[in-house]
Amino acid sequence: MMQDIRPVNWLRIVVLAAIWGASFMSVSVALEGVGPLTVVAVRLGLGAAFLVVLSFALGHGLPPVRGRPAGRVWAFVLAMAVFSNALPFLLLSWGQQVVASGFAGVCMAVVPLLVLPLAHVFVPGEVMTFRRLIGFCIGTAGVIVLIGPEAFASTGESFESLAKMACVGAACCYAIGGIFTRLCPAVDLLALAAAVLLVAAVLFAPLALVVEGWPRDVPGLSLAALVYLGLLPTGVAQILLVMVIRDAGPVFLGLVNYQVPVWSVIFGVVLLAEPLPPSLVLAMALILAGVALSQWGALSRLFRR
Repeated sequence: MMQDIRPVNWLRIVVLAAIWGASFMSVSVALEGVGPLTVVAVRLGLGAAFLVVLSFALGHGLPPVRGRPAGRVWAFVLAMAVFSNALPFLLLSWGQQVVASGFAGVCMAVVPLLVLPLAHVFVPGEVMTFRRLIGFCIGTAGVIVLIGPEAFASTGESFESLAKMACVGAACCYAIGGIFTRLCPAVDLLALAAAVLLVAAVLFAPLALVVEGWPRDVPGLSLAALVYLGLLPTGVAQILLVMVIRDAGPVFLGLVNYQVPVWSVIFGVVLLAEPLPPSLVLAMALILAGVALSQWGALSRLFRR
């Protein structure tokens, strides 16, 4: 199974990073009107509804439920729904109520490092070379510089250690989910993305309803943020995520995790008038250097075209 790191896949991960980077603002706004579990449930529900309707409207539907490969495909759908959506969303929504600012962002930047050994073992063609490992380490260092040492400061909150473990666990889930996505049998990509979000929403919605109940009197701004979260970072992003992993592999997709913090800072400065961190230039230089080193072969092929 060879990598297909075409120019369109570079564009896809930049768009993914921008969409996910903007989601931090949207989550903050949404949390002003509803609880964290409800944010996740609505996000998954809207994303699933959007993709299912789109998939059927375009004639793709959902993956077949009968036939020899059907059971295996739906087993992968379940695994992707749990590890790429429901479980990490749950861990992050709980952990981010307690952990110090930025810690969850650092954990997400570690996802590519977690993918490396998994892909090396389970995905043909994904070799963990020394150069690639050094590149990912440099990129991770850039994310840490961007967020700053205050990300690791203790808050003194109850269950802080468990909350930090939850964020690390979410990063592990994303890494495992990426491997499952790469190894899933060949199936229509839109149908696959729709099925994954549908299963994740069905799994998560009952939990949110039991714990937080039905949301009432949601402010208009929070409602708009929820709609954005459901349609773009969850619905559209799921399509792009599956496309990138199936074309270029989970290691390549891991480059998104280095860009998301950069985009979140840019959106914060431009749209929320937040102060520009003095470490931004250094951090971006490290991140881009790590990306270039870890994907040097792909970059060389790109510029030779």
